[in-house]
Amino acid sequence: MVLDLLLIGLAIALDPLPITGFVLVLSSDRGIWKGLAFILTWLASFLAIIAAVLLMTGGEPPAPKSAPSTAALAVKLAVGVGLVLYAERRRRNLGKRPKSSGFMSRIERISPWTAAGLALLLQPWGMIAAGASTVVDAQLGHAASYAALMGYVLLASSSLLTMELYATFAPRTAHVRLGRLRAWIEGHQDQALVSLCLFLGLWLVGKSIYQLTA
Repeated sequence: MVLDLLLIGLAIALDPLPITGFVLVLSSDRGIWKGLAFILTWLASFLAIIAAVLLMTGGEPPAPKSAPSTAALAVKLAVGVGLVLYAERRRRNLGKRPKSSGFMSRIERISPWTAAGLALLLQPWGMIAAGASTVVDAQLGHAASYAALMGYVLLASSSLLTMELYATFAPRTAHVRLGRLRAWIEGHQDQALVSLCLFLGLWLVGKSIYQLTA
């Protein structure tokens, strides 16, 4: 479970879509407060999903080869296949779509409430679903499971938290460097998405098939 959560959390943290959107939020007027609304909503959704999964399992992982265990692996397998297909679709469209969109440019004029809603819109729900199917294996009777879950949430949110703190304590420098980061991401967004989704998808597919057939 720990390794899966580590890989999924890292993939979420490096996903270029929420990073680009968050940079635009921070670059807007009163961007720090809007960024805070974005992060709080982002974290709240993570915690709500984890809590819902743990409530369903009662904090105990299902027995191997049981119906709930098989269902969780089937979900993880389906998410992995979906990520691979999505990566292939993005790969075929490399260079065919514009680097930026009117939607992204309008983010600079949003309110804090809209920034909060944007956090839900830009979350990589496929990867989050993979994380939720992995959380099924958490055993709340052990402190290590609490540490793994907390580490997963913090790792998945680490890029946003780092940018928010940077913009808060070094606003002038952050404005310049985040602008450069935004430009670089927009130039490599598709390549990064293809690589992340393909790697994570193949990992989930391979491990799920192994566990289903073992």
